[in-house]
Amino acid sequence: MSAQTSEASDINELALEGYTVRALRPTDARAVFELMAECELESTGEVAIEEADIVADWQRPSFDLAAQSIGVFEGERLVGYAEVASGRRADAAVAPDRRGRGIGTELARWTQRISRRDGKGLVGMPAPDGSPGERLMRDLGYDVAWTSWVLEMPGGAEIVAQPIPDGYEIRVAEDEAVRRAAHDVLEDAFLEWSERDRETWEDFEAGVLQRPGFEPWNLRVMVDPEGVVVGVSVIVLAGEDGYVDRLAVRRDRRGLGLARALLVDSFAAAREHGATRSELSTDSRTGALGLYERVGMRVKATWRHWAIDTSAEV
Repeated sequence: MSAQTSEASDINELALEGYTVRALRPTDARAVFELMAECELESTGEVAIEEADIVADWQRPSFDLAAQSIGVFEGERLVGYAEVASGRRADAAVAPDRRGRGIGTELARWTQRISRRDGKGLVGMPAPDGSPGERLMRDLGYDVAWTSWVLEMPGGAEIVAQPIPDGYEIRVAEDEAVRRAAHDVLEDAFLEWSERDRETWEDFEAGVLQRPGFEPWNLRVMVDPEGVVVGVSVIVLAGEDGYVDRLAVRRDRRGLGLARALLVDSFAAAREHGATRSELSTDSRTGALGLYERVGMRVKATWRHWAIDTSAEV
């Protein structure tokens, strides 16, 4: 049977015989999670992805699942998948026992076509150091755009509260006005080094505040003596892991120890809610690696973000 595409996804046919190809549906989230988890376990020795991560990403208003995703099925089994958000950020996976059949190459070419269709001119994807995905992208002509590190605070390590200037305070962001201010601080900080469109409030709300399992304590803010939000931390509790998903301090308040205090507070809050280990990731664009190492974190995994120019036809 030839590969078949969904008319709703507006995608080109993949050159894959013996598989069914279609746009993904919300009900496929569990299958995508299981596929990605299998690949993570093989490449890194552990599973970091959660089904809630996929659900949160897919429910953002800016993401069109029917037009920006694709699944490769062998019967009822999902053996390959890819998605492209905002024409620039791709994620993909192929079942380990189905590699070497051209699925990964076809999915990579599809992500390039979607990036070109959406007018971004560049598409990239992260991959663990030494993984099959990294080797494939290197062979297909992708270049390293930046390096990322996953760091952990070892279980049982002492978490020492960090001093902050008089009048500053860390709070849980419970009302919408504070949450909107927190979103502005995050975006202003991240766009200092990240080349992407500004995230809308609606996407932040869907991806963070409406993420399955979100609780108010997951969004923490540092306020100054006037009550203005000047720092933000977003925490995800995944089983026994407390993951600091985003951390930022307003440019004009850096150098006061606010980021370090927010980070340590986040670790403590996660531990209070059952986490035995705290983690986060940072990359070479931020220059923040030293900050995290100074509070006792250690690098546990290295990833690289590979990218390719999509302005030419594939």
